[in-house]
Amino acid sequence: MSSLPPKPAPGCLLQFRNCQILRDHKIYRDHLWVRNGKIVDPEKIFFDEGITADVQIDCNNCIIAPGFIDTQLNGAVGVDFSDDHSSISEGVQKVAKHLLETGVTSFCPTVITSPPEVYKKILPQIKKCPGSAEGAGVLGIHLEGPFISCEKKGMHPEECITSYDNGFSDLEKMYGSFDNAALLTLAPELPRTEEVIKECVKRGIVVSVGHSMAKLEQGEAAVCQGASFITHLFNAMLPFHHRDPHLVGLLTSERIPKDRTLFFGLISDGIHTHPAALRIAHRVHPDGLVLITDAIRAMGLPEGKYTFGQQDVVIKGKTAMLVGTDTLAGSIARLDLCVRHFAKTTGCGAVLALEAASLHPAQMLGISHQKGTLDIGADADFILLNDSLEVKATYIAGQRVWQSSGFTLKETLLR
Repeated sequence: MSSLPPKPAPGCLLQFRNCQILRDHKIYRDHLWVRNGKIVDPEKIFFDEGITADVQIDCNNCIIAPGFIDTQLNGAVGVDFSDDHSSISEGVQKVAKHLLETGVTSFCPTVITSPPEVYKKILPQIKKCPGSAEGAGVLGIHLEGPFISCEKKGMHPEECITSYDNGFSDLEKMYGSFDNAALLTLAPELPRTEEVIKECVKRGIVVSVGHSMAKLEQGEAAVCQGASFITHLFNAMLPFHHRDPHLVGLLTSERIPKDRTLFFGLISDGIHTHPAALRIAHRVHPDGLVLITDAIRAMGLPEGKYTFGQQDVVIKGKTAMLVGTDTLAGSIARLDLCVRHFAKTTGCGAVLALEAASLHPAQMLGISHQKGTLDIGADADFILLNDSLEVKATYIAGQRVWQSSGFTLKETLLR
């Protein structure tokens, strides 16, 4: 990594030029203006303040796109967010730092199905925080389980899976304090799901359906009650069937409220989801696409055997599997790789592939006024990419926090 410049002084006006900007669902040539960590309107600066930029950055004709947001990340570089045998807060920081080179500027640390005592030890250590040169920002925890289906548990430990027979109070007993939760995955066929969904939504927690044996009708009911996401579509759920398309059928359901967008996660790592399935999802409901990694602690590590939550997994090549089984145990892919694979496999083009990893997850989390966009007033969290969608530099709040080796940016002090 090349040496990084100091954080811009308060009030310093930055002009990024010689670049292609992703904005309003298209990529076009323009300049990007940043001050105090926000995207600013140059016309107001010129006409109201009568000033020019303090620093001009030549972007070498790179694409400037919003920073990636990973809403399902179980760990990386040896850190497992479900492992209570180490300092989770230090582990989150280590992963956050690593994510900068992948173009991720914000993420949701994901905690899988665990015993109550593990949740109560881990969850208080994962705090929401803004991104910086020290790492990507934490948007909140993704609680994936334990209120899921045993039949579709994937690599979740079956002995820890349970239901909320007493309603929302069972979540409070299981998790303890979970004010830092941003996203909760549950199986919608469980009794008292309506009560749980409505209370979560009331508290600002996005509800996702997944790890489920649900029929389409049960999924539709959950969405009407407030669920707005599907956890890793096609994985850990009943497959599409022409008599009951199950949760996959939500993508074309006519029962989804017309004023709402249903989002769904896709693991585009070349392992979890067949290229034909990626193309089906893209063509049927492109506006709901959210690319995720579902990456585990082995991301960024060599082949070998690792502990994931309460179980062991083995890494061979590009695949992570539960030891002694043929069950996939999350991925080891980076989000920038998933973006490139999705763009190539579906032929969707750079715009949708980039928005599926930035704008769409921000919309799903209800933060698109702040993240996932280069609109005026948004946080200046963005990445520079070449035409092959390889990340060359990462910026958070207008500060360059990572730069690819061999890649140079010319910065000129104008005043």
